[in-house]
This record gives sequence, C-alpha cells and structure tokens, in this order.
Amino acid sequence: MKHAASRELYAYWEERRGTRPAPERAEIEPGAIRGVLSDAFILALDRNAGHPVRLAGTRMCALFGRELKGESFLDLWATESKPVVASLVSILSDECTGTVAGVTAQNASGDPIDLELLLLPLGIRRPSFARTIGVLAPFKVPPWLGTSPIGALTLGGRRHVGAAQQKRLLPRFMMPRGRRALTVIEGGKAATFPRHSRLGEGDGPNAA
Repeated sequence: MKHAASRELYAYWEERRGTRPAPERAEIEPGAIRGVLSDAFILALDRNAGHPVRLAGTRMCALFGRELKGESFLDLWATESKPVVASLVSILSDECTGTVAGVTAQNASGDPIDLELLLLPLGIRRPSFARTIGVLAPFKVPPWLGTSPIGALTLGGRRHVGAAQQKRLLPRFMMPRGRRALTVIEGGKAATFPRHSRLGEGDGPNAA
C-alpha cells in the first residue's frame, strides 16, 4: 500500500479484526480513523444493485463532483474495468479477502489523476446487511478538485490482502512436522505473489 490513507485504514482494520477474518461493521469507529474519512466509503454488498455506495467521504464526492450515496459502485468504473471490479467485490464477499489496487481517471479537460483503491471486508451476521469499507484516495490532490469532476475509473495493478492471503504466504518448508528444526529444501523456495467527512455525519459505519 502506497497511500497513507490506505495504510491507516488497513492497520485499524487489522487491529479490530484480531484473529478473525474481518471485524464486524459495528466495531468500526469513525473517530478512530479521522485521518481517512474524507477518502473513505462503505458499500452494500448487493450484486443486483451494483453494490451501492452507502457512505462516501467529502473528498471522494468532490472527485466526482456530486454526492455518491445510493449510486452503484460498479457504475463509477469504465466498461473494461467493471467485470474485474465486480469479481474483486465477489471475492471479498465470498472469501473475506480484500484488495489494494492502482486506479487512474481524468477530468473533462483530460487532466489525469492517479489514485489508490482499498477494499476490505466487514463481518456480517445477516447477509442482507453485508458491507465493505474502503478508500479511494488521490496520490496528489489536484488544483481542480471540486470544480472539474473526473469521469469513469480505470483499474490498474492489484493484489489481495487480508487474513486468507497471510496464511497463503507462509512457506510450507518453514512449518516443521514433529521436530523444531529448520528444514532446507534445495532447488527453490515458496513465493507468492482533516476535513470533516460525510462518513462521520450521523450515518457512520455503525449505522450503515
């Protein structure tokens, strides 16, 4: 993760989840992540509705030049990126696996902007209340922010994050069977590879 907002939200999410795959959405306190609220959002995991935005921070709304609450998250993406984003959200929902990705966009004048996307699952007890929390943050805030809205988002490089991925990253040769000794396998190794926000106004993550 390259963006400070992504790192802060991920660290808080990790602390709240403990040994579970994900924290409960009621455990996310807006006051604890004040520094990321303007770039943060919460989605309802509803495939039929395109995963509508439940809450969006002020800077995220300023990027698009409008209030995003109620809009389909998938409709914010360019045609070629929509199927991939839909798959990432499905993996997040089905396997409790998050994603960090690079994103690009441009405004009506053709000015480009580079952003980072972070999607993290939230635990659920009832599927109809499934949610994800995330960040869509620009690496550099452009001077035209709030006056010249961006168009469709394009997804770039990405990787999965979360408890499931951490387990998969453990090299098998580092897990001894029966003896406490290092086992060396020749020939290779295992590898893988603030401003006030609408998010905190009355309808915070606890109410989403």
